[in-house]
Amino acid sequence: MPKNGNEYDSVSRYYSEAVANVAGAIPLGIPALGAQLDGDALLDHLDGVVFTGSPSNVEPRHYAGEPSDEGTLHDPARDATTLPLIKKVLERGIPMLAICRGYQELNVVFGGTLFQKVQDQPGKMDHRADMTGAIEDRFALAHDIELVSGGILAGLNNGSRVKVNSVHAQGIDRLGEGLVVEAHAPDGLVEAVSVSGASAFALAVQWHPEWNASDNEFSNKIFKAFGNACRERADRR
Repeated sequence: MPKNGNEYDSVSRYYSEAVANVAGAIPLGIPALGAQLDGDALLDHLDGVVFTGSPSNVEPRHYAGEPSDEGTLHDPARDATTLPLIKKVLERGIPMLAICRGYQELNVVFGGTLFQKVQDQPGKMDHRADMTGAIEDRFALAHDIELVSGGILAGLNNGSRVKVNSVHAQGIDRLGEGLVVEAHAPDGLVEAVSVSGASAFALAVQWHPEWNASDNEFSNKIFKAFGNACRERADRR
């Protein structure tokens, strides 16, 4: 993404720390090079992929959406990298954890659509956080989600409800075909999905489990499950 006249690929340290300290894996960054990136050659060396969140939104042309409001932050290079890479990850049976923007990308890959402003939809909550406050407040637990019985997340949690943070304006409108709902927000918004028939761990969540993943029990279990899936793949290679 552009910054101070230059172009940068970056990732929040919270993702790297969650992968290293909770999943027990080695975090490596993937540059947003689009068609310049040989996805197959890259995936030959990976045992899992985390598709992270981002301040940018998926360009609506990828899901036949209306043009975004002026000033909306987009990242075409990321779109050109992650959308094809998600397909390859699933085709090759590589464990995947998708978070926030990554969650939305997965839905788009499966033909789903997005609300660009959930807060403007009738009957929906405002899922945004106050971005002017301290980061601890921004990522504080915000609302409950209801876990779907029999799902991956329900299997990780003691009980059918758990509280998560909420730092997003976009959200799933039409669910992509082939995705399975794992959790709902109180307003009915889909908060997590898995991939039907996936040959490896394939989970996507709208909230940010990387934040405080070492101390939050539910987030901890999510990253540990991802890490275990990565090790199982590594053992088979």
